[in-house]
Amino acid sequence: MTQLTDARPPIGAGPALSSPAPLRPSPDFGPTDRMRGWLVTAFLTVIAGVTRFLELGYPTDAGTPVFDEKHYAPQAWQMVTGGGVEDNPAFGLVVHPPVGKQMIALGEAVFGYTSWGWRFTAALSGCLLVLLVVRITRRLTRSTLIGAIAGLLLICDGATFVASRIGMLDIFQTLFVTAAFGCLIVDRDHMRERLARADAQGRVGLTAFGPRLGVRWWRFGAGLLLGLSLGTKWSGLYFIAFFGLLSVGFDLAARRAYGVRRPLLGTAVRDIGPALYALVLIPVLVYLGSYSMWFASETGYDRYSVGNPYAGKNPIGAGGTWSWVPDALRSLWHNQGESLSFHEGLTNSAGNHHPWESKPWSWPMSLRPMLYYYADNGVTGCGQSVCVKAVMLIGTPAIWWLALPMLAWALWRTATRADWRYASVLVGYGAGLLPWFATLDRQMYFFYAVPMAPFLVMGLALVLGDILGPAPYTRGPYGQRWLLVTEHRSLSLLLVCLYLGLVVANFIWLWPILTALPITPGNWHDHLWLPSWK
Repeated sequence: MTQLTDARPPIGAGPALSSPAPLRPSPDFGPTDRMRGWLVTAFLTVIAGVTRFLELGYPTDAGTPVFDEKHYAPQAWQMVTGGGVEDNPAFGLVVHPPVGKQMIALGEAVFGYTSWGWRFTAALSGCLLVLLVVRITRRLTRSTLIGAIAGLLLICDGATFVASRIGMLDIFQTLFVTAAFGCLIVDRDHMRERLARADAQGRVGLTAFGPRLGVRWWRFGAGLLLGLSLGTKWSGLYFIAFFGLLSVGFDLAARRAYGVRRPLLGTAVRDIGPALYALVLIPVLVYLGSYSMWFASETGYDRYSVGNPYAGKNPIGAGGTWSWVPDALRSLWHNQGESLSFHEGLTNSAGNHHPWESKPWSWPMSLRPMLYYYADNGVTGCGQSVCVKAVMLIGTPAIWWLALPMLAWALWRTATRADWRYASVLVGYGAGLLPWFATLDRQMYFFYAVPMAPFLVMGLALVLGDILGPAPYTRGPYGQRWLLVTEHRSLSLLLVCLYLGLVVANFIWLWPILTALPITPGNWHDHLWLPSWK
């Protein structure tokens, strides 16, 4: 399968020598092998399902949740049994919005308060994530082959694999931000199709701002998904900001490419307002909507905090400047302030330390993974008298250790070729990484980096596509397309296949410490390649 690029004039390019008209982008908006594309996507999604659901209920802590499942599984069960809200004052503080726990509650509603129950929707989300990455990369590259490569890389990524098999929030946020990214990529193509029609009809030059682009349902969908991301964890705010800039950047580039006389002003007038509506207002409304059961409840945590004493202090929100705001919203504001104060207090300078915490500079190469589970007492099954078993959240080194070269190549392609595909991946990756450098004193963990993984594998797939290059074709005697297998093409295919084989082998090697298979202590230490992994 050839990798087709989205042909367009370079930014600032002038008219062609043979024509006074400005160059126009090619109307190539996606691959044409629709059936094969879906068959490949379905096959890889099934493979993801086998790996994610295999022995999903194992391990547990004597039948109870492990690691931070101990927070989210009980709170989700409270939603199942308590009218959709967390109303148990023994929780002390509910520190994350409800969407992720609502997702866990869906599984518990079907399978009960069991390990399958609190992990089912996480595993399902991990499978859907593979499907999305295949489809998004296929659209980015116009190649089913490169989309399949991205899907295979994600299947073999240890970080998203483990996140898909534990009842925590990170896989849900990763799913929502990746789906929002995909919506924006489709929106970009649709807007260029509309501009192409307007250009063919001679409407682009009717005003200096260019034509209006109409209702943009895919961008609206991105706003809904970003709202769900925000409703899972507050770090969804970072993706709202980065993706908003990405969407407006797409609009500006499209207006320039189609010869709008005042593209910057046209983007400001035509596009920024609708973008703020779709990618800021809609997420905020979705976020508030995620608290609908809390608003309707009588026992939700902090639901009636306004007018009542809190921690021995004066009643909250009694009178004052904001007394005109409904009590329900002021109670939610107080609840969010409590959560913010809790997070702000989790700093190293305040004496809060964790043996497995990490800082964002270590995340791109997974230099400080996260140990979710470890047992060495009464463990059998490794063939020796002493056995251990563990679950470690760790990125597959064959993937994550190439993050820096991938980022360097992506920056180069963006700066020198104005390659929108790499620029888009950089925006998504940066949204998951860069904002954390602003709060380095805070306790942080490697599972914060899980939303970076889809953009990492998409970036690597783009690089592998560049290594393969466009497939050379010739015409057969009846006009059919024949693929030419040249020496250069054969060598490129060999290199890519060898790398993918290395990734699969690396994933298989890590399997015991990703799934808590019983192994010997020596084998456990053999898996810990770096001192920072111990």
